[in-house]
Amino acid sequence: MALTREEVLKVAKLAKLEFNNDEIEKYQTELNEILNYIDMLNELDTENIKPLSQVNNDTNNLREDEVKPSLSVKDALKNAPEEIDGTVVVPKVVGGE
Repeated sequence: MALTREEVLKVAKLAKLEFNNDEIEKYQTELNEILNYIDMLNELDTENIKPLSQVNNDTNNLREDEVKPSLSVKDALKNAPEEIDGTVVVPKVVGGE
């Protein structure tokens, strides 16, 4: 499966990235190389391979939850460009294409 120029442009738009023509060609080539590698992996015979949910024998080493001093809401919002009712206002990035 090869990505077309239009598909690369669509992915770039969804990621809110802008590329010039040289960059589009470069990323089209690189993404197609990645997809070709994935296709090679799909050809591997995994019939007798036991599925893994974790690749090593480590277990999660979790720490105890403990309350520690942190910034007040007022101090945390000092660097926010805009805030409303104690929350940071950011530009909308979800919705549409």
